[in-house]
Amino acid sequence: MLASCLMPLIPMLIAASLFKTIAAIIGPDMLGLVNAESDLYVLFSFVGDAGFYFFPIMIGYTASKYFGCNPILGMFLGAIMLHPTFVALAQGEEAFTVYGIPCHVQNYSSSIIPIMLSVFVFSYIERFFNKRIPEALSAVFSPMLAVAVMLPIMLCVLGPIGSIVGEYISIGLIALGNMGGIMTVFAMMLIAALWEYIVMAGMHWLFITTIFMIIADQGMETVVAPSVLLAAFTVGGMCLGATMRLHGKEQKALGISYLIAQMVGGVTEPGLYGIGVRYKRPFIGMMAGGLAAGLFAAIVGLKVYNFLPVASFLALLGFIGPDMMNMVFAIIGAILAFVVSAIVTYLLGVDESLAAEKENQ
Repeated sequence: MLASCLMPLIPMLIAASLFKTIAAIIGPDMLGLVNAESDLYVLFSFVGDAGFYFFPIMIGYTASKYFGCNPILGMFLGAIMLHPTFVALAQGEEAFTVYGIPCHVQNYSSSIIPIMLSVFVFSYIERFFNKRIPEALSAVFSPMLAVAVMLPIMLCVLGPIGSIVGEYISIGLIALGNMGGIMTVFAMMLIAALWEYIVMAGMHWLFITTIFMIIADQGMETVVAPSVLLAAFTVGGMCLGATMRLHGKEQKALGISYLIAQMVGGVTEPGLYGIGVRYKRPFIGMMAGGLAAGLFAAIVGLKVYNFLPVASFLALLGFIGPDMMNMVFAIIGAILAFVVSAIVTYLLGVDESLAAEKENQ
């Protein structure tokens, strides 16, 4: 299901990630050819962000094609989740209800799972009304009634599932980390191994918010942030390992572009969906790299002093602090995450025939 819904978006993901990569290279954090206020930098930045911010609308279309409902209505559901009014409600603290049902409001930009679940349920609701409303009236009333029934299901139940589950996962992992000893080691390995899945599910903002709060209070964070920042390099390693096993020149070129997008542009989505979701097996390599990096971070006691929520090499700047060895260990951890992921992915290989078969379906 993920492959069928995400593979059509790969060209857009590549284009968006390259815009972000170019912006990162010419921007003030690298070559400094343009400043942050430059029209070119602003243009490339928001063009790159647009490819990921509007995921719910795009997935609304591809998921509708997969589940056999109206693609335009699927896009409409995604647009509802991203409407500025709803996003503004997520940023405030005002209570909001849908038909009197309390709604756990949140920002669904860049999320995947909420809209996919919603379109899946919507496909049954739409068919229900299409079958029971006379054909002469169906074109007018079926779409409106189907969406009206879907609103509380989507906004009060399916959408918040990821956030609610993520909240408990976040609390649980942080509690494990605070126990010290083997439990902290286990928590950091688990976070690093599963972080990219947390991102794909749209749960990551809960962790990021918690990291900022802890750093603001204590001046550093030693459990979640180190694991999260090192986990990004597992995607690059996975891409390299898979690329070395792919045969076609086009697929190899795509694999290299995914690698550059992560390492320079800080965008992991092309690699996750173009390599991980497409071939599945490389995800094992990615998780192996996360386990190794999390274990290393726990053993050396890595600390993050200034959390930068980016997935490129710039994430390492967050480890700069009073102890220079902390930065050295961070670089070693990033290399370890990258190399282990690449080696395990290469050894496991990729099944290109299975990926092609699933795409044709």
